[in-house]
Amino acid sequence: MIQSMQESSSHVKKIDYMLIFIVILLGIVSVFTLYTLMPYLGENYYFRQITWYIGGAIMIGVIMFIDYDRILQISWFIYGFGVLLLVMLYFHFPPGIAHNANNAWSWFDFGFFMLQPAEIMKVFLIIHLAHIVIAHKEKFEQASVLRDLWLLVKIALLSLPPMILIALQPDLGSFLVLVAIVLCMILVSGIQWKVLLTLCITAVVAIGAFVFLYISFPEEIGQFADDYGFDHVESRFSAWLDPDSNTQGDSYQLNLTMRAIGSGQLSGKGLSELEVPGIPERQTDMVFSAIAEQFGFIGSSLLILLFFMLIYRLIQIGLQSTDPFGSLVMAGMIGMFTYQIFQNVGMSINLLPITGLPLPFISYGGSSTLTYLLAIGLALNIYYRTKTYMFGSD
Repeated sequence: MIQSMQESSSHVKKIDYMLIFIVILLGIVSVFTLYTLMPYLGENYYFRQITWYIGGAIMIGVIMFIDYDRILQISWFIYGFGVLLLVMLYFHFPPGIAHNANNAWSWFDFGFFMLQPAEIMKVFLIIHLAHIVIAHKEKFEQASVLRDLWLLVKIALLSLPPMILIALQPDLGSFLVLVAIVLCMILVSGIQWKVLLTLCITAVVAIGAFVFLYISFPEEIGQFADDYGFDHVESRFSAWLDPDSNTQGDSYQLNLTMRAIGSGQLSGKGLSELEVPGIPERQTDMVFSAIAEQFGFIGSSLLILLFFMLIYRLIQIGLQSTDPFGSLVMAGMIGMFTYQIFQNVGMSINLLPITGLPLPFISYGGSSTLTYLLAIGLALNIYYRTKTYMFGSD
């Protein structure tokens, strides 16, 4: 009788209305902000954003009813499909559909819709790495340093192909998101702390060495970046370190963005009162500046609080999950969202270099919005299928 009560209780109130409510609020902020930008941009981005949200809501409804064990079974196919799309972009195939924008081969242009494979690859990589970690731990039940090192090798071998292909597009922002995803999933993969500590020390030393070399030999590093097609990375670092170095490119965009954010002051200028014109990509990468200018520090803080609630809820779902797959997937999603939010806001106020990342759920974009809603659909699926018991969680 107790067992039947436990089983029946595991399917009660399993829809996460709080997460749904947070995403709806973010969607409203996005559409409303894009609406206020319409007089300046001259296009109805807000209407198309509504379309993406409707499509994403339908996708969430479908994902909710798919047992994620089925998703786990086809993770190799999902991963392979994502890598195939990136390979096609690398070879600019098919001609006329593979699209170059801002000197980056990152898109497929189907006329009515532009697909950015790097966006969906984020979720695909999360799913497949979760599968790899689970399969590895099932095969090697006895914990050891050798087992953990072999798992790290597997993770690296699977993560590097999409990372390299995305870096070659070039797309620094998405590359760094994949790095954040992999690091978060490694942290919860069960690898021993002494192995993780060694890995962290190595990473810190490598980053420190790069910074030292860049400061000591800026011209040589800049020439190296130019020779190997990463001049955009060097220019963004230069703009970050010295935003007044020139009036073109990244420095120009950064200076205008900071002026717009600062001019909003405490409570903002009001609806559609945007007095700093000409900010490039204001509906996508720099949408935070539009919110800060119109609604000031108070409006910006409320948006960041909303993002904090989103991350907090995702952490709760990950901690409550009784299945390793659910916990690993949630860790990857937390890394993805947390990094992108921090990076986008940080680059808007010159705390971090510009990387061209959209602000999740707020920036205009079909591929990005659908990817984030796909991630939310998986989170709702995991929460829905997490079993809870009346007399404990074991």
